[in-house]
Amino acid sequence: MGQKMVSKNDIVNRIRDITGSAGVLFEDGDLEPYTHDEFATDEYHVTPLAVIKPVTEREVAGIINLCSELGVPVTARGAGTGLSAGCVPCEGGIILSLEKMNKVLEIDEENLSVTVQAGVTLSQLYGAIREAGLFFPPHPGDEGAMIGGLVAANAGGARAVKYGTIKQFIRGLHVVMADGAILNLGGNIMKSSSGYHLLDLMVGSEGTLGIITQATLSLQRPPGSMETLVIPFATIDKAVEAVNVLFKAGIIPFAVEFIEHSVISCVEKLLNKSWPAKKGAASLLVILDGPGEEEVLAQAEGVAEELAACDPLEILLAEQKERQADILELRSMIYEALRPGTGELFDICIPRSRISSHIRFLRTLEDRYGISLPTYGHAGDGNIHTHSMNVTFEEGVVGDPVPGWREKHEHLRKELYADAMKRGGVISGEHGIGLVKREYLPENIGENTVAVMRAIKKALDPRGILNPGKIFS
Repeated sequence: MGQKMVSKNDIVNRIRDITGSAGVLFEDGDLEPYTHDEFATDEYHVTPLAVIKPVTEREVAGIINLCSELGVPVTARGAGTGLSAGCVPCEGGIILSLEKMNKVLEIDEENLSVTVQAGVTLSQLYGAIREAGLFFPPHPGDEGAMIGGLVAANAGGARAVKYGTIKQFIRGLHVVMADGAILNLGGNIMKSSSGYHLLDLMVGSEGTLGIITQATLSLQRPPGSMETLVIPFATIDKAVEAVNVLFKAGIIPFAVEFIEHSVISCVEKLLNKSWPAKKGAASLLVILDGPGEEEVLAQAEGVAEELAACDPLEILLAEQKERQADILELRSMIYEALRPGTGELFDICIPRSRISSHIRFLRTLEDRYGISLPTYGHAGDGNIHTHSMNVTFEEGVVGDPVPGWREKHEHLRKELYADAMKRGGVISGEHGIGLVKREYLPENIGENTVAVMRAIKKALDPRGILNPGKIFS
């Protein structure tokens, strides 16, 4: 890819011809919020040439067509809530922000679907379908995240154990390709064996193959009842191993999380709220759903019966809705509580039965490198979140900087990824590759697999203008 000798002003003026002046930012102060995503440190900050905010799909197509002509890199961006530097702009490139494309276009109650523009936030989506008495099961986390970005990263979340990731709920996409062509993939249909499944190719492609402008998503009727259990154990090994007992018994929770108590104590201080369990080293957070209260309480009794042989210290049922909300908030705010001391947040995914052995390996890394690695995650699907802390972290208290953290962390990261791969895992379960993890991808999934990905990228984006440098260099 080579950029033509065109000045910044010429590029901005030509884009203004497409979007109007209100849709273009180019002053440094206006550009700063678009230089990064939510990755913990500031090593992946790049100032874009400009930020463009189209309001229609046709404007997106016109901008991409122009950038293809000029050889200008384009990075699509939603809310910037990602954690892998996936929407960081390329040097000399523009940010294509889809924040103004934020309309809920249709809620189809008969076909149980919703069609939205890419800039619709999770919060906006949930609010709109709640009014229609419908339910979108995935909950990837930050409700400020936008649908286009969630699709581009194939976002997951705690509910994936029962309902799957975003991918399982996508019926159709509109995608603008690297030459400005608009593809209408899938639709408001449940099945298709009509040619290559290009829709699936776009899911998780991180804006490197096309720009997602619209999505049609499957919906469900909401569960009639939900209950929340907190089950503490003496050790994190016992907590994690108890999850396999539930699955062997045929109990598939709405969500099941494992959380070390040293981690949750940090969140308690942040929110001034208390975790129900005071005993032990770790808890399972188990959420059950079903058509009615009796059915879900019967599930809860089944959980208690099955886990009796796993030595739980107690089994706590959050009977009040307010208490359930507090528990979920404590879990959802772990990242924010640890963020001031976080150098990097890992999101490996390994087979569920191997979580305990991986966590034991993490303890050896802590001892060897002197770096705290508070860990929690989605026990039901093997997606583990480990923070590499660049400060001391004891009893939930963030302390002083760790001397030589950067150099130690580089070695620690390689060993952590190697252990995940040895256990049959991947280096990202839901956050994506972006810039942060790209050097480890070939070792993880194989050079031949990456070569196929490169060939697809070259075929669909021959000039390499779409989010260059992400996933692979």
